[in-house]
Amino acid sequence: MLISLYAPPRLSSRIWPVVQRNLLVWRKLAVPSLIGNIAEPLIVLVAFGYGLGALVGEVAGMPYIVFLASGSICMSAMNAASFEGLYSAFSRMHVQKTWDGIMNAPVSLDDIVFAEMLWAAMKALFTSVAIALVLVALGISRAPTLVLALPLLFLVGITFSSLALVFNALARNYDFFTYYFTLVLTPMTFVSGVYFPTDQLPGWLQQVAPWLPLTAAVELVRPLVIGQWPQQVAAPAAVLAGYAAVGYYVALVLTRRRFFK
Repeated sequence: MLISLYAPPRLSSRIWPVVQRNLLVWRKLAVPSLIGNIAEPLIVLVAFGYGLGALVGEVAGMPYIVFLASGSICMSAMNAASFEGLYSAFSRMHVQKTWDGIMNAPVSLDDIVFAEMLWAAMKALFTSVAIALVLVALGISRAPTLVLALPLLFLVGITFSSLALVFNALARNYDFFTYYFTLVLTPMTFVSGVYFPTDQLPGWLQQVAPWLPLTAAVELVRPLVIGQWPQQVAAPAAVLAGYAAVGYYVALVLTRRRFFK
């Protein structure tokens, strides 16, 4: 049945077989996938945390390597979800025509897009768990509250996967994603408190930073990594949830237009 491009999402329990299908495929390459996702943040952590950290000393009342690690785990969740929502989802949608095949079963496009968002968030969670284990092994963080950061990192994955699916719906080839990583994610990383406190930014950027999803993620997760409770929960959580909801709806509308118009 045809529906309006702008109709509210029509979801069903059929999202779970789609998620399960992606999980079963991923299991064959789980180890290299996880290594690929955690290699870059670990290199950054070692190079900047131990190298630059020896020169910087403490930042925001904590050793620089702890400050960097608590931001890097958010950055890793962002990158893992974004990569899955861009390159992998585009492969399934456009190159391999997997989505077309799935829609021959009684599964709607709305279910597929939502399932892709959930699956990308799960990939972000897998990556976050792996990095959290490394932080514990290295003694960077052994706070019990670190466990509570994992559900929040799943929400971070939801947020960034929904945004990635917007660009996935607009893309015509893989090269298009370079713009998103270069012009959106990379600048956001440098102004969201991952590498240095946001109060070191110029005044106008300090006004923009709290509205960025990565800043919200860092505000929630960093205190939990160091064994404290976030000073603010409602505002950062609302930012993440708002980006996730709007991102999914926009991605759904654009994907419907791509398939049905």
